[in-house]
Amino acid sequence: MNVRFSPALFRHAEVLLSELLRSSFPADLVVSHYFRQHRELGHADRGFVAETVFSVLRRKRSLSARCADEVTSRRLLLAALASLHGMNRRELAVVLSESESKWLGQAKAVHMDDLPPAVRLDLPDWLHDELSRQFSAEAVEQLAAALNQPAPLDLRVNSLKANRQEVLARLLADGLTASPCPYSPLGIRLTGKPALSRHPLFLDGSIEVQDEGSQLLGFLLQPRRGEMVADFCAGAGGKTLLLGAMMRSQGRLYAFDVDERRLARLKPRLARSGLSNVHPVRIDSERDTRIRRLAGKLDRVLVDAPCSGLGTLRRNPDLKWRQTPASVAELCTKQEAILAAAGGLVKPGGRLVYATCSVLEAENEVIVQSFLARFPEFVLCSAQEILARQEIAIDIGERLRLLPQHHGTDAFYGAVMERK
Repeated sequence: MNVRFSPALFRHAEVLLSELLRSSFPADLVVSHYFRQHRELGHADRGFVAETVFSVLRRKRSLSARCADEVTSRRLLLAALASLHGMNRRELAVVLSESESKWLGQAKAVHMDDLPPAVRLDLPDWLHDELSRQFSAEAVEQLAAALNQPAPLDLRVNSLKANRQEVLARLLADGLTASPCPYSPLGIRLTGKPALSRHPLFLDGSIEVQDEGSQLLGFLLQPRRGEMVADFCAGAGGKTLLLGAMMRSQGRLYAFDVDERRLARLKPRLARSGLSNVHPVRIDSERDTRIRRLAGKLDRVLVDAPCSGLGTLRRNPDLKWRQTPASVAELCTKQEAILAAAGGLVKPGGRLVYATCSVLEAENEVIVQSFLARFPEFVLCSAQEILARQEIAIDIGERLRLLPQHHGTDAFYGAVMERK
């Protein structure tokens, strides 16, 4: 622990966790809002508070089991600090009452092996059941353990402005612990959570924060100079910027999204990137007339579909408690419609990539198989061969399936299809 533990710091964590457990907003937004309200907290203090509350969100079911009959924000935090962060009762004494000290000894003594698998693995019952249908019991254990770990901080080098070796050398010279990502030729992995928002390389657009798995989706699409390309669900544009750099800022790259606020976050990133070929377009839906006008005209289309996000639980642990079978079913209906509309943009000989950051077959294989059955003019291509031709050696098979326990990335799915 890099900060001096104190009652004030514990109180911040307790108040923030209470807000998180009550809020209907994503956890990262709630945390950001809290820190904006409490600017007296330094970088290390914010790091401690955020890491502590996120560890509770990750392990809420098993921590609740340790709390027995009285599950409160305070007890969840104490159980997390003692059982997950290794703090002893002497270190916690500044915030413990006498009764809490006795209870904490009992909480730490709970045997995890005695708990039901879904509780021990910190998964909702429905998700544990679904993963158990898809994977062996051992694989579910490994996946859950990996998803319950904090994610590293991955960067992508903007190839328009720098190369990876130059950026690595600069980061190391600045005292950061950095190494090349194992798969993405543009990826750099940092140790810890350094503040990068004011780093010169970030300010001049030489680097962007982007998970290595997300970077590999760009290499599946493999856009070329002069082509017409679309990022169909662009969001804040992380993959858009990668695609534009791969095109060397030549050709035309559409960034489509239904959310004006997400596209607004692309604008400052676009200004830093040096790209001039990106055209952000807010659309009403996948049936927007601006989409229909481009039917059959695009060389490549990426569909990073809105999904459950269950592959990003290392970063967004609250999602597993928010999603339900009903919400996933609703997303699947949306995914089918979006993929069909995006496929209509692809010209003969063009490429379509469907991707999610989900581990659920219902959002991945089932959607792609349904699309291929409806649109036989599209054929599946080998993701592994496409990456191998770009000298990216990774064992994934015909479709991209990234899992944190095997690849060190968020869990991603990607299918490459070409129009005959």
